[in-house]
Amino acid sequence: MRRGNKRKFGRVRKQRQALEKGLMTALVTHGRITTTETKAKNLRIVADRLVTTAKKNTLASRRQLHQTLGERAVKKLIGEIAPTFASRSGGYTRLTRLGRRDSDGAPMILVELTS
Repeated sequence: MRRGNKRKFGRVRKQRQALEKGLMTALVTHGRITTTETKAKNLRIVADRLVTTAKKNTLASRRQLHQTLGERAVKKLIGEIAPTFASRSGGYTRLTRLGRRDSDGAPMILVELTS
């Protein structure tokens, strides 16, 4: 079993955390985002963990979510998104391949929350 985040994206720890926070906030706010393949695969791990934490809806889980997300994203995640996944035990995100980006040929993926 793989443990932890092995993808470093050529960044230091704080930059990776900021990248995860930005991607996850955008995913929660908009419901779907387009990003590169490696970032999408990493985002799936983070998103599934955060949705599982949001489903608990306790004070401790809210505080854990606030460490990663902003206030509006936490409210939307706990109030709107987590109740839709109440009966589901995993697989909260869907990855759809979109092809390659024109500028540099990076493989692009659409990440969306399933419902």
